[in-house]
Amino acid sequence: MGELNRRRVVVTGVGACTSLGLTFEDTWAGLLAGRSGVTRIRRFDPEDYRTTFAAQVPEFDPSLYFDEPMADKKLDLFTQISIIAAEDCLKSSAIDLDAVDRERFGCIMGTGIGGITAIEGHHVMMLERGPRRASPHFIPKMMPNAMSGQLSIRFGLQGTNFATSSACASAGHALGIALRTIQYGEADLLLSGGSEAAVSTQAVAAFGAMKALSTRNDDPEAACRPFDKDRDGFVMGEGAAVLLLEEREHALARGATILAEFAGYGSTADAYHITQPKEDAAGPSRAIELALRDTGIAPERVNYVNAHGTSTYYNDLVETRALHNVFGAHASKLAVSSTKSMVGHLLGGSAAIEACATVQAIHERRIHGTLNHHEAGEGCDLDYVPGEARALEVDCAISNSLGFG
Repeated sequence: MGELNRRRVVVTGVGACTSLGLTFEDTWAGLLAGRSGVTRIRRFDPEDYRTTFAAQVPEFDPSLYFDEPMADKKLDLFTQISIIAAEDCLKSSAIDLDAVDRERFGCIMGTGIGGITAIEGHHVMMLERGPRRASPHFIPKMMPNAMSGQLSIRFGLQGTNFATSSACASAGHALGIALRTIQYGEADLLLSGGSEAAVSTQAVAAFGAMKALSTRNDDPEAACRPFDKDRDGFVMGEGAAVLLLEEREHALARGATILAEFAGYGSTADAYHITQPKEDAAGPSRAIELALRDTGIAPERVNYVNAHGTSTYYNDLVETRALHNVFGAHASKLAVSSTKSMVGHLLGGSAAIEACATVQAIHERRIHGTLNHHEAGEGCDLDYVPGEARALEVDCAISNSLGFG
């Protein structure tokens, strides 16, 4: 950003819809309690699949959340849960939408896959009934930016509006671009986060074929084991999370409660492999260094890391290596925990729920633990906050997101 007099950005609202509950309050309570949201798959019969479990959002009645007729026909699940999370976020922010300039209020959301359940269902219908029975709702239901568009329409947000898609880093990129948008003065407020609802036949089968998923079918709640020596893959999750980002002076002028300041962002690629991180951790190390440089904060001020922490062999090893690369001796003083250990891997939405957890940790001075971490794996030698939540005066925190590609 050079010598630009950039504006400061704060977080004034958080909302979520995850396997731990239909609000961020319920999700946060579950995270602090160390409760797993992982169960046997309910959406289809998983008996013939390599993995038979996932972290799914609780079943809900769409009519309680959406006034639109035929909401299920018009809105894929990933959009439905993003709306629930956004409503939760706006409620928590106590913002009066009628009192703000909606031309200065935008929405940037991330998703890795988008409306995969809509794609699967429409494909089956076409095979059974033919092309002339194609649904006019299909395209606006499955497109990745359906959620940002629907949020814009629902809340009358007339600022910038789009979706990012970069696999499991999608919501992280959305948040980073949202930060820059406010810093540059192009908006005063932004809803930003991500959503994913990919507990579907195609996705579960394909991730299983890649041998990326845990196969601990006899004990699903213990399957996601970030940084543990017995980790055997990630757990598919679904959910949405949304943050209200606001220019600091705008937030102060309306008397908003500031939960945390969003101070910096960094993004890199390791130009190595489409799914596997480079083992020297150069890519994520540079991303963290760029984020720290962006803030002007000394690395020694960071005392909490919300890790990407997928429970896969290479991610956990490489992420640990990146923290050593960046923080040196100070790495041993970091508290590091994985939200995925309880809500599963929300793919394109994962960075959003993890950002919410990071913000709440700063605000409440408490961090959640890492469930199912019993004995550290080889090369995983940091404080992963095993088991229980911990009181911690969080000065500065970072939230990591890595993704395929």
